[in-house]
Amino acid sequence: MSFISIQNLEVSFRQRKSAPVKAVQGVSFEISKGETLGLVGESGCGKTTLSRAILGLVPFTGSVEFDGEILDWSKKNSKLRQRLQLIFQDPYASLNPRLTVGQTVEEPLIVHTKANREERRLKVRNMIDRVELTSDALAKYPHEFSGGQRQRVAIARALILEPDLVIADEPVSALDVSVQAHILNLLQDLRKEMGLTLLFISHDLSVVRHVSDRVAVMYNGKIVEEGNAIKLMDHPSHPYTQKLVDAVPRLSTF
Repeated sequence: MSFISIQNLEVSFRQRKSAPVKAVQGVSFEISKGETLGLVGESGCGKTTLSRAILGLVPFTGSVEFDGEILDWSKKNSKLRQRLQLIFQDPYASLNPRLTVGQTVEEPLIVHTKANREERRLKVRNMIDRVELTSDALAKYPHEFSGGQRQRVAIARALILEPDLVIADEPVSALDVSVQAHILNLLQDLRKEMGLTLLFISHDLSVVRHVSDRVAVMYNGKIVEEGNAIKLMDHPSHPYTQKLVDAVPRLSTF
């Protein structure tokens, strides 16, 4: 049984003096509880727009069913917001420079829970430890950290509410290659530890293969191929998927 089911989802943007542009066109897929689905495709294909539609951040047609209920973001539902969280792509732009790390991670608890100050502080300290930052990070500001450390803060903020579904939108693309593996391994460990369901978005098929159980390939606003991550990489059937696979760097011998 699927944990989240997207059916015939479409997103259009109106432009002055021209016809609406369809950024997402009739997309359907499902994710089982505890599974990681990798959504891969080139920049501009509609991946980020799709993720924002699922979270109700842009208007869409079609349906999104989560844990047996059709999502209706027109209704205020704090519990629902707690259960679905987003990790943004850019750790430099997604953190408020005026808030300390402690304040940043604590803020969702203030908005969505009735925990008292001491309970919130304890949860924040525990989460900072889980993303492998030291406790002295709590009093520091984002500009005092590297990109990888900032993304750990962003992950802590997304997970502090103990969500069921996390959408990770290109979470390592803005980081140095040497840091990417550490963040990917951290996400994998936290997914298993917290029982998360993950939609992992990337343009890098090799990264998606590393973290995903299944992969959906998106091209020009549509899902063109979907399947087991390893099988899809080894035997792509759609021409666009074949090109993505061919673009993955490989070691060669001479």
